[in-house]
Amino acid sequence: MAHTDPPTPAQQRYLRTLAQRTGTSFTPPATSGEASLEIKRLKALGKSPRDERDADRRAIAQTMRGGDVRVRDDEIEGYGSSCQWSHSTRASESA
Repeated sequence: MAHTDPPTPAQQRYLRTLAQRTGTSFTPPATSGEASLEIKRLKALGKSPRDERDADRRAIAQTMRGGDVRVRDDEIEGYGSSCQWSHSTRASESA
């Protein structure tokens, strides 16, 4: 296999596994050569403690459920491409 070919499904699975073990993320590689380099980088990091990985997962899950980033119905008006903020954020900041 040439290093310019796309990454194999096995490489992609292994990258996801290593990223979970190390508690890091990675940019999806475009080639098998890039995937190999990223695998080497993640293997060199070592495993992060399980409690840290669990805490990270819980924090991400909390954020995904809405948390403080949710847009409330009273903040927008309109639908789709015509949707806009229902009030000016600058006006509320200066008040």
